[in-house]
Amino acid sequence: MDLHKNSRAAVLGCFLILSTLFSDASANLVFSVSHKFKGRDGRSLSELKAHDFRRHGRFLAASASAVDLQLGGNGHPSETGLYFAKLGIGSPSKDYFVQVDTGSDILWVNCVGCTNCPKKSDIGVKLTLYDPKSSSTSSSVTCDQEFCTSKYNGQLPGCQRDLLCQYDVTYGDGSETAGYFVQDTIQFDEGTNGSVVFGCGAKQSGQLGKSSEALDGILGFGQANSSVFSQLAASGKVKKQFAHCLDNVRGGGIFAFGEVVEPQVNNTTPLVANQAHYNVVMETIEVGGDVLQLASDVGTIIDSGTTLAYLPQEVFDPVMKKVLAKQPDLNLHIVDDQFSCFQFSSNVDDGFPSVTFHFKNSASLTVYPHDYLFQLKEDVWCSGWQSSGLKSKGGDSMTLLGDLVLSNKLVIYDLEKQTIGWADYNCSSSIKVGNEKTGGVDTIGAHNISSASTFTIGRLILTFFLLISAVF
Repeated sequence: MDLHKNSRAAVLGCFLILSTLFSDASANLVFSVSHKFKGRDGRSLSELKAHDFRRHGRFLAASASAVDLQLGGNGHPSETGLYFAKLGIGSPSKDYFVQVDTGSDILWVNCVGCTNCPKKSDIGVKLTLYDPKSSSTSSSVTCDQEFCTSKYNGQLPGCQRDLLCQYDVTYGDGSETAGYFVQDTIQFDEGTNGSVVFGCGAKQSGQLGKSSEALDGILGFGQANSSVFSQLAASGKVKKQFAHCLDNVRGGGIFAFGEVVEPQVNNTTPLVANQAHYNVVMETIEVGGDVLQLASDVGTIIDSGTTLAYLPQEVFDPVMKKVLAKQPDLNLHIVDDQFSCFQFSSNVDDGFPSVTFHFKNSASLTVYPHDYLFQLKEDVWCSGWQSSGLKSKGGDSMTLLGDLVLSNKLVIYDLEKQTIGWADYNCSSSIKVGNEKTGGVDTIGAHNISSASTFTIGRLILTFFLLISAVF
């Protein structure tokens, strides 16, 4: 279930290996995270839904003190999209803004001399090109070094001494990033730093070179051994658990690595083994108390990096029929050829039913009307449920549940027990995460750095175009 197609056999499976050698295993690592689309009024629905199309193309294969990522933005479909973090890289340290993506693994940033790298961004951040020569702690990674040979199961053909270890990845939307690996110091907000190996982007193509949504790179938190989370867990810096709580009411929320000890979340379902993403099995769907009979269990991807919720056509049709059943007189109209919208002046929670997904082990996840409906303008609402053509590698229909479903819930990913769970939660509060070194707990509070930053937060209409041809 890999959406990535490597463009050259010589770099097959080129997922970033991070060699994290953090000096203090008990310190909380803190990222300043802002929302990718904040401060951008007037985005068309088609443009924003097209972002999910590109985002779905960034899924990658394959994953003890706490790591606290400071969140900004708002997870509601009418206001936000993905999140990004600010990292300090090099000596002296310079700031880089990288997309935080739970569905991918590679860490890379655009480098000096890059071809087709964006020079400005329309999302309110200053772009910076990384220059290995300007950092006193930077070192190259060559093809004969263990990092490279272990990743490619031996030396690549034609490898010679001092030849750089290359990476070249083509994403599912056709965008491509290519470059070479370097090692340098990364600085986190609270003064914690570590030496990591990451990609130095030398060439970008497709949407990665567009200035409208440009960032300095991508920081992936997927399950592969190359992800930051997996590398921290493998080195004993954190337990193989992380959690997020996305606040689409006040903005920001919580994102933490480590074992959540308070609150306890017992509503869990198994992760499907040997999958690229965080996959679970959905058994039934309940709409307003009525259980929809599905032809078979439906594979489902849980992904906080996607904003909307995508259902197979055979699931989408009966869900929408039930959702609209209480309002037969609605005058539906299509916006941007994709969204079903309507005028409604009353409370949507009173006028529409809740939707509950039921998973293996009796786990359930309830989505309320104010979550799956988003306001386009005064008294005009649109549905965030989207019909998809997502298929598994075996050809089975897939469901993808993003922020529309996950907002205002504490979601816990436990890769030790291979489970994922969730509970309704006040994401503006805090959670407690175990500290392996001290035996105590760290309190991880909510963040909304967007409101504290110099950037303004505009009203944003998120739309995403589904990657119909994706093969998981």
